[in-house]
Amino acid sequence: MKSRKSILPRRWPRRWKNAASYIIVGGWSGFSLFFVLWVVFASLKSTRKLFSKPWSIPYDPAFGNYVKTWVSSRFGDYFLNSLLVVSLSVLVLLIVSTPAAYVLSRGKFRSRQVISSFLVFGMGVPIPLLFVPLAVIMAKLGLADTLSGLGLVYVAVSIPFTVFVLQGFFSSLPSELESAARIDGCKDWQIFWHVMLPLAKPGILTVAILNFVGLWNEFQLALVLIDSPENRTLSLGMYSLITSMKYSGGDWAGLFAGVTIVMIPTIALFLFLSDRMISGITMGGVK
Repeated sequence: MKSRKSILPRRWPRRWKNAASYIIVGGWSGFSLFFVLWVVFASLKSTRKLFSKPWSIPYDPAFGNYVKTWVSSRFGDYFLNSLLVVSLSVLVLLIVSTPAAYVLSRGKFRSRQVISSFLVFGMGVPIPLLFVPLAVIMAKLGLADTLSGLGLVYVAVSIPFTVFVLQGFFSSLPSELESAARIDGCKDWQIFWHVMLPLAKPGILTVAILNFVGLWNEFQLALVLIDSPENRTLSLGMYSLITSMKYSGGDWAGLFAGVTIVMIPTIALFLFLSDRMISGITMGGVK
């Protein structure tokens, strides 16, 4: 039996490592929370107070900044455009990617590994490399400068990542349930729909959240494919607002109000669905 002296030296390094991890994660979280709150407080001040008292709390909040940004800067229209195109894109993406991931993870056919490798390769293609081909294809299809064309591109570029992640979730599910359902006489689509799909809901929710956040903040593809102001997304609206500030004297309070409007949906998603997302990531990492 080991003495107490021989056990203590081994425990201390682990405790110090845990303490260092908590300090780093806690410090980064506090840093991020501080600047998120600062942006919100800055959006509730006038531009003059923002520069004279940048670190003060707005006791007389100027909610007119949000009204001005939402109406005059057309952020209301941009918000609806982003909500529409991103929500529909994520929905179509899940409809396409979920069955594909199930087949690639549980099916047995020759080209399965080739298709999986091709999708992994697609994850490494830089988005700027696709600008010219996508612009030409969208123009020939008559989908240039349309939200439907932008949504179609969002679905196409997001399929490799979504299928790759969902493959891990389906692979981690017990094969005994699939075999039992097959013995009971279920067909392949019945096994997928009634057995595997309900079990994979945490994984599906996880990739839905990740894709929603990524597409909500997407800027490059929208900048290349959207020209008309009425079809702009929120990211393009932020870009136009920053550009207009060069000639209008600078409405910094309105700019921070726009930043806050962009942040609200993603923060709300993480606040209400973070537990399910974490459990889904943990489930997918078991394999």
